[in-house]
Amino acid sequence: MNDLHAAHRSSYAAAFVRPGTTHIRTAVFPGDGVLPISGAPAPSAVEGAAAVTGGPHRVAIFVYDGVTLLDIAGPAEVFKEANRFGADYRIMLLSPTGADVTSSLGVRMAVDGAVSSEPAVDTLLVAGSDHYPRAQVPAELADAARIPAASAARVASICTGAFVLAAAGVLDGKRATTHWQVAHELAVRCPTCRVEPDAIYVRDGTTYTSAGVTAGIDLALALVEEDHGPDLTRDVARALVVYMQRAGGQSQFSAPLQGPPPRSPALRRITDVVTANPRGDHSLGELANHLNVSTRHLTRLFHDELSTTPARYVENIRFDLARALLDQGHTASQAATLAGFPSYESMRRVFARKLSITPAAYQRRFGTTRLT
Repeated sequence: MNDLHAAHRSSYAAAFVRPGTTHIRTAVFPGDGVLPISGAPAPSAVEGAAAVTGGPHRVAIFVYDGVTLLDIAGPAEVFKEANRFGADYRIMLLSPTGADVTSSLGVRMAVDGAVSSEPAVDTLLVAGSDHYPRAQVPAELADAARIPAASAARVASICTGAFVLAAAGVLDGKRATTHWQVAHELAVRCPTCRVEPDAIYVRDGTTYTSAGVTAGIDLALALVEEDHGPDLTRDVARALVVYMQRAGGQSQFSAPLQGPPPRSPALRRITDVVTANPRGDHSLGELANHLNVSTRHLTRLFHDELSTTPARYVENIRFDLARALLDQGHTASQAATLAGFPSYESMRRVFARKLSITPAAYQRRFGTTRLT
């Protein structure tokens, strides 16, 4: 138990509040006192870059006013915890000018310097902010991020930090992701990007992007595994009590389907019929009969206005209703019947395809925070 308490005390060494202030000061995380490991894998190209000079792997977290605190703390804890098991990461906070920054919570953070004054780092993490999906990234912030991104061995963003990388031109022509709520906006801002809204994190060469704030932990674990292999990373995940790799994508966390209404009154009548009674007979022929049009014409309307098929639209409505019913405490069988699925098995297949989990697993994760 004393060892466990010591481990917990160590976990808070990543940041501490100076007495009488609201500053958070980063700490250096030495590798001494860590547990020995045997059979360590050969270093990756990224780790090897640091090993050439015999130095630690330098991780710089790029921060600025309005930054999300958890985007910083989550990944930093992963790298710090990895040091306990044999890694040698050195973590620093860098701001555009070297001035301290204030987070979205109003907490003032002391930084280690300016990005322009530091030599090239092994890993650059760009934290996110609620500001920049709603507003354009200032040119000076994008320019400041572009400097270290050009020289870092690998570059990563946490959540909406992808907007900063996009403004800096780092994501041009690459696959990327961000929080599901603003993935469409990222695609608008970076038209040459291939945005993958359901991904927890995406790697494109040496550029990485991740989804919502806690996905920064998933990404950091992936980076540690790239450097040190799965065994050490598994120890880190266990120590932090997180999944080494969570099942499914962002869809399992997103809100029910809320797309724009159809433009044409005819198609709007059809979607109203489906949403008003998901349990009804909504076969292609039956829906076409509602409008007295051919099935081919109805299929074309759905494709042109909603970019889907009538059958897939009905399935999505039933799927969203089933999720809501599960959230309310209905059993999986009840949810399947009330949502209009022909059987529980047909609902299970839809959940597996969309979320990569079963309805029962979804309900366990999202139905309640109470232990059962």
